[in-house]
Amino acid sequence: MKKSLFLEAIDPIEIYGAGGRILNEFCSYFPKLKVTARGHELILEGREEDIALFNTRFEELIERRHHKMNLTVYDVEDIFSGENTAERFRISGDATIVHGTDGKPIRARNKTQQEMVKAYFDNDLVFAVGPAGTGKTYIAIALAVRALKNREIKRIILTRPAVEAGERLGFLPGDLKDKLDPYLQPLYDALEDMIPSRKLQEFMGDGIIQIAPLAYMRGRTLDRACVILDEAQNTNLGQLKMFLTRMGSNAKFIVTGDATQIDLPRKGDSGLLAGIRLLGGIKGIATISFTNEDIVRHPLVTKIVKAFDRAEETEKADQAEA
Repeated sequence: MKKSLFLEAIDPIEIYGAGGRILNEFCSYFPKLKVTARGHELILEGREEDIALFNTRFEELIERRHHKMNLTVYDVEDIFSGENTAERFRISGDATIVHGTDGKPIRARNKTQQEMVKAYFDNDLVFAVGPAGTGKTYIAIALAVRALKNREIKRIILTRPAVEAGERLGFLPGDLKDKLDPYLQPLYDALEDMIPSRKLQEFMGDGIIQIAPLAYMRGRTLDRACVILDEAQNTNLGQLKMFLTRMGSNAKFIVTGDATQIDLPRKGDSGLLAGIRLLGGIKGIATISFTNEDIVRHPLVTKIVKAFDRAEETEKADQAEA
């Protein structure tokens, strides 16, 4: 029997290894099969049952590559010793996601955060929406840092729309980067909690961790990355579409936002909730909704948010009666 296997959306050398070392190790487990590699195509000749087993195990090898930056011959050994599993890097919702720079474990602090952690492993795109202080962005960054440390991805990309919340960019001192950095500071703060300062600077200098305004995402294809769009309520539907269509192979996208804190000139231009409605029901996309009960900041924050919500509801009722 003769059959061809094709590698799609992946460079063959990432699977075969330098000089074909990994492929040769893999083929050593199938001495009765003749295997010929021609670029993205593998030609198998031999018994049907051997070809079927080769195909199954080879898919496991590719799946493992999706979770690691580099494969080694030890990964091949794991597969044939029964230690390979796509669940290898998963964690339960209440497990430690990553350890902070002070050594303290960072984990989900409430049920909704646990749901967000689970959703991350079950989907390639996660929307996390809800009020300020619920830890949406912090959990997203912790998951991204974990993936980077486990070599599941090759880079982290964090982005925010540079929308003025009552301030004017033009009046801020410095060049464009200096003007935009204050908008991105919360992302730096979260990263500094999880990655030692010197290592963080190395990652940023090497482009392994990138923090940039949303406009800088246009035209890019983001492969093997965890990409987080924060403050997504300040994007219109076109910008949200532009961001989501940057998704490349083996990428994880997380979108966070609070629909009650829209800083756009016209609140109706926000595309966050509209985008969630459009994408609802698509396999591989999850939406996690946080509420005031999920706020994990100072206890007063919950009361402050509720007070503003009541005031907004009263204002809407008065407008409806007018």
